Amino acid sequence: MIILLMVVMLTCFGVVMVYSASSIMAAKKFNDGFYFLKRQGIYALLGFGVMAIAMQVDYHVWRRVAVPVLLACLALLILVFIPGIGGTAKGASRWIRLPGFNFQPSEMAKVALIIYMAYSLDKKQEKLKEFMSGFLPYMVILAVLLAILLKQHDMGAALTMGAVALAMLFAAGTRPRYILGMGVLAAPFACYLVVTEAYRMRRITAFLDPWSDPTNSGFQIIQSWLAFGTGGIFGQGLGEGKQKLFYLPEAHTDFILSVVGEELGFIGVMVIAAMFLLLIQRSIRVAVGAEDNFGRFLAFGIAVLLGLEAFINMGVVTGMLPTKGLALPFISYGGSSLIISLFAVGMLLNVSSRMRGTP
Repeated sequence: MIILLMVVMLTCFGVVMVYSASSIMAAKKFNDGFYFLKRQGIYALLGFGVMAIAMQVDYHVWRRVAVPVLLACLALLILVFIPGIGGTAKGASRWIRLPGFNFQPSEMAKVALIIYMAYSLDKKQEKLKEFMSGFLPYMVILAVLLAILLKQHDMGAALTMGAVALAMLFAAGTRPRYILGMGVLAAPFACYLVVTEAYRMRRITAFLDPWSDPTNSGFQIIQSWLAFGTGGIFGQGLGEGKQKLFYLPEAHTDFILSVVGEELGFIGVMVIAAMFLLLIQRSIRVAVGAEDNFGRFLAFGIAVLLGLEAFINMGVVTGMLPTKGLALPFISYGGSSLIISLFAVGMLLNVSSRMRGTP
């Protein structure tokens, strides 16, 4: 099964790269160079367990619980604002504190929205070309979720969730003019969000000209470019990168692909990109060949989510997109992202198991 093979390979590679990118920093901060490796290894094992369970659960079960799951995730998103429960880092409130682990509800909310939309799009298929009863209700639900995410200063999750929802609506047959109209209406609001928050404006400035502020807002992307440039075609060798030595911020999380580029070179980065492309292509095949509309929409939503997160992250670390704060699926350090992504793949594989042939 190519989907399963790609995901297992990417996840195992991610554990190795997390160690390579974090060992020096972990040794200094925690007096244990294996700190992040051990945690990511545990997250990977938990994620594989969750994926194995999801593979065995008939995906139609998720149709029956779509609404409660979405409401539960909405409640979790609100819980992060409650003192003593929610955790804050770098001015963003995105986490729920658990013993030994911080859970990020927005990761689960992305998948919950996909499950709900797959259920609802299947149920309302004949109404999707209508604006008031077909398109508008989804925009209301999406607006509520995005408002909470923006309050958490999680623009990356908000943009990803919005894009996935619109892609699913388009695939289900919603009139394109509704989607285009929503994009036109959203553009001024997006500009307002940027100009009214200093940190967002700094990100745009750094994207347009990082050298205008090379020691502050432009520092991260400049260091990322240096990592890719130093790596060249074949890289410096696994573990031999220098930018992770306190030069490149977030080297083991959002910018881990920069470490891949420095240590394994252009070839290493292209192999990772090709693996994601193959994963997405096979996921789309699952969507096309699913036995019912719910399975089609569910598989398509998961494919779009994983593809968007992967290639937006690649765009950010190469300077082609402004910084978003999105992890590279299966590879970046982080329990919430890894476990939820593997859970989504488990559902995808269950859909594929009911196809003729194996993707």
